[in-house]
Amino acid sequence: MKRKITNWKTSNAIEECIRVLDNDGIIAYPTDTLYGLGCNAKSFKAIKRINKIKRRKSPISIIINSEKSILNWINVDTKYNRFIFDKLSTSNTVIVPIKKGFVSDHILGSGQTLGVRIPHHAFCFQITEKYPNPITTTSINTTGEKPLTSPNLIRKKFGKEIDLIIEDGIIDNKSSKIYLFKKEGFKLLRS
Repeated sequence: MKRKITNWKTSNAIEECIRVLDNDGIIAYPTDTLYGLGCNAKSFKAIKRINKIKRRKSPISIIINSEKSILNWINVDTKYNRFIFDKLSTSNTVIVPIKKGFVSDHILGSGQTLGVRIPHHAFCFQITEKYPNPITTTSINTTGEKPLTSPNLIRKKFGKEIDLIIEDGIIDNKSSKIYLFKKEGFKLLRS
């Protein structure tokens, strides 16, 4: 697979991403906080590649484009929906129980849980609207190191492992807060 950088506003950026994702590839893409490392969240082969880049094996979150898109696969009583949606409305990741088979078990946390995030970046809305499978999101770095903030740094360090970099200049914002959903309230795991 040819590795390249393309701007997110390029007319065929979404189609290029879909082609990469469909072939167990890895993309780097802009979000509202940092660059994300993405793959088809149902592809064990692609997930293994992300774990190799990160040098870890732990749960990986996904991006979605609206609160409504989780209604069919979260495994939570509907009375808690508003509670969850409130956290997702800002740059937060919420870990919720999900139904079996929605994503690969290899990205789930204990208790059949999955991290979910709505990045407020136009590219993320576009790709999640067009791609039929969930897409992973995790910072672009080796675990324990600072996330990479520019396409050139990403290509320099991970160019052989990432198939397509969708760029939007330097993105150096704070990582999302991570909340674990519990019926009695959220537990803040990362501030």
